[in-house]
Amino acid sequence: MTQYLDFEKPLAEIEGKAEELRALARSNEEMDVAEEAAALDTKAQTILRDLYKDLTPWRKCQVARHPERPHCRDYIDALFTEYTPLAGDRNFADDHAIMGGLARFRDKPVMVIGHEKGFDTNSRIERNFGMARPEGYRKAIRLMRLADRFGLPVITLVDTPGAYPGKGAEERGQSEAIARSTETCLQIGVPLISVIIGEGGSGGAVAFATADSVAMLEHSFYSVITPEGCASILWKDAEKMREAAQALRLTAQDLYQLGVADRIITEPLGGAHRGRAETIEAVGSTIAEMLKEHSGKSPKKLVARRREKYLNMGKRGLAA
Repeated sequence: MTQYLDFEKPLAEIEGKAEELRALARSNEEMDVAEEAAALDTKAQTILRDLYKDLTPWRKCQVARHPERPHCRDYIDALFTEYTPLAGDRNFADDHAIMGGLARFRDKPVMVIGHEKGFDTNSRIERNFGMARPEGYRKAIRLMRLADRFGLPVITLVDTPGAYPGKGAEERGQSEAIARSTETCLQIGVPLISVIIGEGGSGGAVAFATADSVAMLEHSFYSVITPEGCASILWKDAEKMREAAQALRLTAQDLYQLGVADRIITEPLGGAHRGRAETIEAVGSTIAEMLKEHSGKSPKKLVARRREKYLNMGKRGLAA
């Protein structure tokens, strides 16, 4: 059953009526509701198009967080073959919020790493809702260095509200782990490709997305802080998250203009959750294009270009 966002209530009503008609027809074979149901479907498509033609930043945040949106595991299952998960940071523990390992992408060996939020109550608790602890970032560091040693491109899939802010995480060096992961992104001499598939929250996202090329799904966001967190700090009122989302310039479109994102991947009408297979295929095609763009470059050139990219970050937006 489709889960509707609060701004999708008019759509929920129409699609609900269409489904009720079809349910009645299934229980009574003599009923012919095809014409009425088709009319409701047409109306629903019109409403959907109107709702999504000009989403506000806050509504984009809501779409990016939709529980039915494809997560890291879905992309790995669909786009990668021979996936072999690698666990643990060889220091403290294995963080289930971060999944990663060796795989083949279109028959080429790669290292894939990403945040996994989970898909139901139990898996979300196990995955800590995609919020990594220090051991998660240290696992990512280990995998990136392993990829560098064997000359394997690294693909990261970012979807996190941010790094876990709990006491234990802070005691084990959360900020240091994030900084080291970001540093490793800048140091490895292999192509590093990142896709923001949902939420790109704070340093928890930067630690994976300091890449040669960064793509964002159309309704994803990437920000130094969540809109609610920003509103709580600036206005002492988390309910001002709409104003915060507007001010943060966190949408894919804003970040492309600023030069933070290199590509925007179009989503199906209504968001990635309404066309999961189509979205995953589009992400796969974009990853292939970005890998091709950076293949064949020497490690020294890759590192130098990546460093230059981030030193010049934001100039495109300033010039505009």
